[in-house]
Amino acid sequence: MLVVEDEPILRLDAIDMVEEAGFEAVEALSSADAIQLLEERLDIRLVYMDLDMPRSRSGIEIAAAIRKRWPPIEIILTAAYFTRDSVRLPERAEFYAKPINRFEIIEAMRRLTEGEPEASA
Repeated sequence: MLVVEDEPILRLDAIDMVEEAGFEAVEALSSADAIQLLEERLDIRLVYMDLDMPRSRSGIEIAAAIRKRWPPIEIILTAAYFTRDSVRLPERAEFYAKPINRFEIIEAMRRLTEGEPEASA
């Protein structure tokens, strides 16, 4: 699972959550890193991404690019400064406002990857 978060503390927390859910975490510091990793790794089936990344392209733009280039990849988006109603989500993307509920996100990760091996990225 790819974790895209520019804030180090939040990224480490997200990585812990992903690993707690039984997935391998692959980290990206920016949207450019995320695209590069998706181009290099064919095993990524889920992206967990923060929309509030001021030093990167818009999180919504990246999510839309992921949906267009890698249609099978599932997407979970989070943000502190957006609401579900204030963003136009790509098809099949899920949005969760910060502060997140870890149980809710872990449940979404598992639901979105049903049938996938537990250790998939």
